[in-house]
Amino acid sequence: MNFLVPLVVMLPLLGAASTLILGRRPRGQRIVAVGTLTAVLAIGVVMLFVVDDSAPLALEVGGWQAPFGIVLIVDRLAALMLVVSALVLLAVLIFSVGQGLADGDHETPVSIYYPTYLILAAGVFTAFIAGDLFNLYVGFEILLVSSYVLITLGGTEARIRAGVTYIVVSLLSSLLFLAAIAMIYGAVGTVNIAQISVRMAEIPQDVQVILHVMLLVAFGIKAAVFPLSFWLPDSYPTAPAPVTAVFAGLLTKVGVYAIIRTETVIFPGPELNTPLMVVALLTMVVGVLGAVSQADIKRILSFTLVSHIGYMILGISLGTAAGTGAAIYYIVHHIVVQATLFLAAGLIERVGGSTSITKLGGLLKAAPVIAVLYFIPALNLGGIPPFSGFIGKLALFEASAAQGTPLAYVLIAAGALVSLLTLYALVRVWNMAFWRSSDEVKDYDSTLLHNVSEAPNAPVMQKTRTAPKLMVAATAGMVVVSLALTVFAGPLYAIAARAGENLEGPSFYVDIVFPGGIDE
Repeated sequence: MNFLVPLVVMLPLLGAASTLILGRRPRGQRIVAVGTLTAVLAIGVVMLFVVDDSAPLALEVGGWQAPFGIVLIVDRLAALMLVVSALVLLAVLIFSVGQGLADGDHETPVSIYYPTYLILAAGVFTAFIAGDLFNLYVGFEILLVSSYVLITLGGTEARIRAGVTYIVVSLLSSLLFLAAIAMIYGAVGTVNIAQISVRMAEIPQDVQVILHVMLLVAFGIKAAVFPLSFWLPDSYPTAPAPVTAVFAGLLTKVGVYAIIRTETVIFPGPELNTPLMVVALLTMVVGVLGAVSQADIKRILSFTLVSHIGYMILGISLGTAAGTGAAIYYIVHHIVVQATLFLAAGLIERVGGSTSITKLGGLLKAAPVIAVLYFIPALNLGGIPPFSGFIGKLALFEASAAQGTPLAYVLIAAGALVSLLTLYALVRVWNMAFWRSSDEVKDYDSTLLHNVSEAPNAPVMQKTRTAPKLMVAATAGMVVVSLALTVFAGPLYAIAARAGENLEGPSFYVDIVFPGGIDE
């Protein structure tokens, strides 16, 4: 089954080329784009069953053996990430198709949107299966270059301004990552991740710490961990709804994925576990405090995105199989739920004419289906039982309690508080946008709206529009998937736990790349 591995990258690239050729045939572009991501999703599901039932998949590209050639690897973690990423990319693509059919090409010009979107998908998939640091860097650059185009679609002043900030920060992160790769190669003579993990023990401890920190900072910027998350709340909300949903759901998780590989394979020691726990704590708290102070729904969701990255870093920082497994489950949950909430925000903006809770009201009566599509993932993200958000947080808290340190208990308390504040911020949106009547909006005075900040350069009220059935269906499909994460939490968490056990030390990953043993 190794032949399936490169297809997850080749198909989106071929699809991008095909949609570019079909630039004047929007219908053909849509068919190719949807068909491509459907095929990748099917391949990902097949590989997930294969690697979970038998053994990981590894392909030496061009027949060149590792460490001299490129190795593509699909283990349980990579397979899970491929499946959930392809699923979200497909759902958001269908959402954008519905938007394009209703509004034309103003928000997402199809001549460039579909090729760029598929290239973004190829970059995400490349990052997940890369077996060496340089191709991980290539995957990052592919998705970042395409994201530069997507974040500025429409060419409005706000999007260009946000795009410039996003580009500058991303370039700095990429330069730091590339410098770290060069230094690691100079120190150990290879960029193959498995071989690095074996040779790194021969490097002086102070050099290891420097290289370790450089990688964590580079990936931390991409994952938006505090204090490297300053760019995200001003960048994501300005993009079109489908673009924002993909960015929020996937791009930061690629950074988290890279941190998992760094902490479990390249630098599996506990040297930086405590600093990572502190970073997790600050990320959770600072992010949610930003969320409760915002009036714009997209900015609220952007700050909750930052906050919940902290939960993932918490699981990674524990340095245990239980913690890593819980973090993997929470990543899968968060990709789906966060993307769903941003799609719901896009529907709210469409039918309400704004995303500011100070200007919205009466949507429960005007759009009851959208009210449900927002309410369910909001409760899920807030960690209400029995949803997957509660299951993931509980698993993280149990892994933290098993460690038993004072800092671990502080993180449990902070995580519980952050969950309550997340629920408060999201339920406040429900109360203002859906529950109160439209007649109350103008003269409404509530403590819920005191001391909240509007988005910088907030747009005026837009003309309200109906929500196309395809956009609603795509969002509803994502809500169903989020519920499936709860219904099938047992099997899914079992796979995540097994993935965590595989990552407890670098030996499992090394054996995938070098099944016959490694010549250091």
